[in-house]
Amino acid sequence: MNKNPIRVLLIDDDEDDYILTRDWFGEFQAACCELSWVDNYADAKGAIAQNQYDIYLVDYRLGIHNGLELLHEAVANGCAAPIILLTGQGDREIDLEAMKAGAADYLEKSQLTAPLLERSIRYAIERKQTEQQIREQAALLDVATDAIFVRDLNDQILFWNKAAETLYGWRKDEAIARKTQELWQEKNLSRLQEALRLLMKNGSWQGELHQTTTSNKKIIVESRWTLVRDFAHQPQAILIVNTDITQKQQLEAQFLRAQRLESIGTLASGIAHDLNNVLAPILMTAQLLESQLQDERSRKLVPIITANAKRGADLVKQVLSFTRGIEGERTLLQFKHLIIEIQHIVKETFPKTIEITTRLPQNLWVISGDATQLHQVLMNLCVNARDAMPNGGMLKIIAENLLIDENYARMHIDAKVGPYVVISVIDTGLGIPTEILDRIFEPFFSTKELGKGTGLGLSTVLGIVKNHGGFISVYSEEGQGSEFKIYLPAQEITETIEEVEPVFSYGNGELILIVDDEAAIRDITKTSLETYNYKAITASDGIEAIALYAEHRDEISLVLTDMVMPSMDGLTTIRTLQKINPDVKIIAISGLASSDKVTAAYEIGIKAFLSKPYTANQLLEAISVIKDNN
Repeated sequence: MNKNPIRVLLIDDDEDDYILTRDWFGEFQAACCELSWVDNYADAKGAIAQNQYDIYLVDYRLGIHNGLELLHEAVANGCAAPIILLTGQGDREIDLEAMKAGAADYLEKSQLTAPLLERSIRYAIERKQTEQQIREQAALLDVATDAIFVRDLNDQILFWNKAAETLYGWRKDEAIARKTQELWQEKNLSRLQEALRLLMKNGSWQGELHQTTTSNKKIIVESRWTLVRDFAHQPQAILIVNTDITQKQQLEAQFLRAQRLESIGTLASGIAHDLNNVLAPILMTAQLLESQLQDERSRKLVPIITANAKRGADLVKQVLSFTRGIEGERTLLQFKHLIIEIQHIVKETFPKTIEITTRLPQNLWVISGDATQLHQVLMNLCVNARDAMPNGGMLKIIAENLLIDENYARMHIDAKVGPYVVISVIDTGLGIPTEILDRIFEPFFSTKELGKGTGLGLSTVLGIVKNHGGFISVYSEEGQGSEFKIYLPAQEITETIEEVEPVFSYGNGELILIVDDEAAIRDITKTSLETYNYKAITASDGIEAIALYAEHRDEISLVLTDMVMPSMDGLTTIRTLQKINPDVKIIAISGLASSDKVTAAYEIGIKAFLSKPYTANQLLEAISVIKDNN
């Protein structure tokens, strides 16, 4: 007898059946089994409860009870040993019920033989051992943090661990036997089909999948598939291990966005100086032309050039502020001035088939905002209106005061109780189709032809308005036109002081040295100064400036020097000039107002600073400040 024989308990109330079974066991008992016997239901319950046997042979007929009842009770009480039910011939319903109840096997007594009994016992033991191994492995898989599951070749779930429950929200009993497409919706079905093809070809596959959980949360998983084969090497199932990398991807995306912004900031800083060098002569030339042009129509165009050159300079500052994470400068402003300016631009640049009208109340409230950004809002809306009227039409811009009460605020989710300035931009154009009306503020969504729109106009408008604490409403009918209403929080102040650039007195023939590597800036600055009765000489770099100053030291009353120049930069030029004359008066000029070199220049005693592009009046004001401080 083996050291660890299989202990078998026969539960049968017929002694003759016990003797027959014992004789059968005699043929293989020494090899593997040790048989015991009880003849009633009560003793059987007690023996099973003591858990002393490896397998139970249970006869269906046990007096007033039956083996099926004993089976149900044993399983309910946690019996882990296999139970084989012995039934009469043709009791198919009982056999099926036994298997459903948890029997390891069933045998018909009339067909029973020693070899069949031995095979059944061995099969039951091996099956139980296999199930135990699976349970142990499943317990280990449940500890795993990755979602692990098995699906058959028909896409039905066979196994589902705890981490899969946590990730997808489906309980194990809900997931088993379902198809994966019922549990989540793959974003890219073609990628899924390709993954399956590669799996069948190579036996494994790995890649990223975009899925949706039961709570409708979008997730990204790193998925690893392994093909499970049987002993004949035929595919049977697919083992899948999914790692949630959603947060990792989000962090990587944030890092890449930060890198892109940093690159944009570096690029913006690099070109800002050049852009301001382009805008500076435009500004000063426009101011000179205004006093010299005789044609009335041409004179009206000059303020547009001046205003938009300033706007360009403000946009450069805005880009720099954006890339450095700084909000645009907010001031109290009267919106009617922006509307009047836009009206001038539209009349001069839009097709003559588009007629623009405005309605501006005298008592329009003021708002706190960034003029450049709000100008961009109006301009974007007007350009969209123009594009919606290819054959001409009416464009209206209407401003009004609106006091929002609690009832109105309840009907508009973004509205708050208080005063608002409402700007309506109305066109008689093509209108917006109802099916896309909800999408028009999405970034990169555009109905325009390729190359005629970026899809960023309205998303920029929405971003700026929201950043100002406001909101937007849209009404449109196809073929009838569209109406965009911009609501901006206001202060109930109606009188504002107009900003007027001061007019400065003429010079007295003082000589000023202009140092800049841009010829256009040197020339227009020299012309502007001479127009206001100053004299000027120019130098294209610091080396030339030092030579000219040494030659005309007693005549030069002031030096204007750019901070960024080839050969010798502004800071070195200033220090060299101060060595020649410690009392030299210097105005530093730069296209990058936040430059470290400008800060350093202030520290060594410059008298004033000008940021490119600057107007002639700003230049004269800086000169006047220095003269007044003498």
